[in-house]
Amino acid sequence: MADLDAVLSRVREHALPDVEERERLRTTAAELTDRTRAAIADLPVEADVVQVGSTARGTWVSGDRDIDLFVRFPADLDREELEEYGLAVGHAVLPDGHEEYAEHPYVKGVFGGFDVDLVPCHDVAEAGDLISAVDRTPFHDAYLSERLDDDLAGDVVLAKAFLKGIGAYGSDLRTEGFSGYLTELLVAELGGFVPLVESARSWHPPVEFDPEGHAERTFEDPLVVVDPTDPTRNVAAVLSAANLARFQHYARDLLATPREELFEPRTPEPLDAGAVRDHLDRRETTPVAVVFDAPDVVDDQLWPQLRRSLDGVVRGLNERGFDALRARAMVGDGGGRGVGGDGSGRDRSGDGGGRAALYVEVETATRPAVERHEGPPVAVRKHADRFYESYADDVDPDTYGPFIDGNRYVVEREREFTTVRGYLESDAAADIALGAQIEPAFADRDVLVGDAVATLADRFGRGLREFYEPHP
Repeated sequence: MADLDAVLSRVREHALPDVEERERLRTTAAELTDRTRAAIADLPVEADVVQVGSTARGTWVSGDRDIDLFVRFPADLDREELEEYGLAVGHAVLPDGHEEYAEHPYVKGVFGGFDVDLVPCHDVAEAGDLISAVDRTPFHDAYLSERLDDDLAGDVVLAKAFLKGIGAYGSDLRTEGFSGYLTELLVAELGGFVPLVESARSWHPPVEFDPEGHAERTFEDPLVVVDPTDPTRNVAAVLSAANLARFQHYARDLLATPREELFEPRTPEPLDAGAVRDHLDRRETTPVAVVFDAPDVVDDQLWPQLRRSLDGVVRGLNERGFDALRARAMVGDGGGRGVGGDGSGRDRSGDGGGRAALYVEVETATRPAVERHEGPPVAVRKHADRFYESYADDVDPDTYGPFIDGNRYVVEREREFTTVRGYLESDAAADIALGAQIEPAFADRDVLVGDAVATLADRFGRGLREFYEPHP
């Protein structure tokens, strides 16, 4: 433990905000709060403002520059008026800000060098009475503020720095990682960062934590942390099985070999075309890429649709015998790289747009002209007769059989697609389960096969490096 304690001590030095940074944050938040109260005073309804999130609780990683202010309106205020008054306050406080949209619009801007979200919500009595997802955030803040002392707050910062370093932090639907709220709940529940990683290394999913002992319903996620303010919600619902496994892997790694590098985020250098070709020569597989214009939507809409579309492409390739080895959805470097993690229900990710690629490595690019199709055993009379008769009268000269192989009828029939390109460029490829906003762009797709994928390096170099140089 001595080595681990030394590493964590050094990490604290650069991960925890210093006195100057905290004071700068405090004075900026206070000025924003005063401006917000002044704007509220001009409204025909009562409201108040509360600062929430990690910067309100002292659990932000040094260098993070987010201030979240929530304007709480009466619970009986209708949605249209809440949006109208909320935006009026937001634009008054942040005149150069812009509107973004979660379940309702809010204003985002920059003030004093800090990124500011000014979000309207309903002042409901309990989190379970929420009218929109953002209404629960002030309850999260109040719950954690009562339970996080200075030592635990410092351990939350360590946990967030660790999750950022291993690439598992952020509840946006691109990352599918740990939200800030989830991280803070786990640290509070387990009593610190070291107890958390010591516990995580031995988890056998599904793992459940229920801080307030609600136990009102069953969840089916690999990690369940019942929201102490809303027992109908699993705070870890967005967390993917892969990111939970990643956290476990690096928890074991940290405890076995403590080192600061695990707390330092890695940004992979793009792979160039020559390096891509080197991988292709060594692997002797066939890469294929379906490239199209990404719809201009926020990441939290884009990435679920990309994954759905990728699953459809892989399924289609496998059903036709091309045997996908590995697959990845990619968005052009520099576009749509949103991060999130506050658990508020807001979409904190960046915009989509640019080009997207569904990249699949297949074991074979060509298949024989015929494929085997097995019928039922001859002894299963009713079904066997139907199979036999359906092919016995077939005049297609390219069909072989029916004949008996072992105890069942078999035919060898003409294969619909003999090349991976033929399939991916066909209408059949567009019949897969695509995301709703992917489908129009998919119709105007480009298909690259083999060495031609190296041309993608200019736009997708980081994604290609992650594909060809994978790590936990």
